Amino acid sequence: MEIWINPACSKCRSAIDLLDGEGASYTVRRYLEDVPSEAEIGAVLDRLGLEPWDITRTQEADAKELGLKEWPRDADARGRWIAALAAHPKLIQRPIITADDGTAVVGRTEEAVRDALSR
Repeated sequence: MEIWINPACSKCRSAIDLLDGEGASYTVRRYLEDVPSEAEIGAVLDRLGLEPWDITRTQEADAKELGLKEWPRDADARGRWIAALAAHPKLIQRPIITADDGTAVVGRTEEAVRDALSR
């Protein structure tokens, strides 16, 4: 199991605390420092069953500067969104937990983290 975190994020710290409390074995990836490639983001999206705009923090300054709210949300624009996430990792929703069964969850709630633990 791997968890993508921003240490300054309270939801990330809560997820880590829960994983530790359950004795889970996991690897931490500080994705702002160890930025995922476009291929890694695409793979995580496939595991999540989501599109890039579903995990984009559109209220961030970078998102506003890029005008993401106006970008199309369709198959033709998918690569452009993924490229933006790789170039601006602050835009990636967090924490993201990749489960041992090949799936992933956005672990913003206790229920989502527990779901990842059960896989």
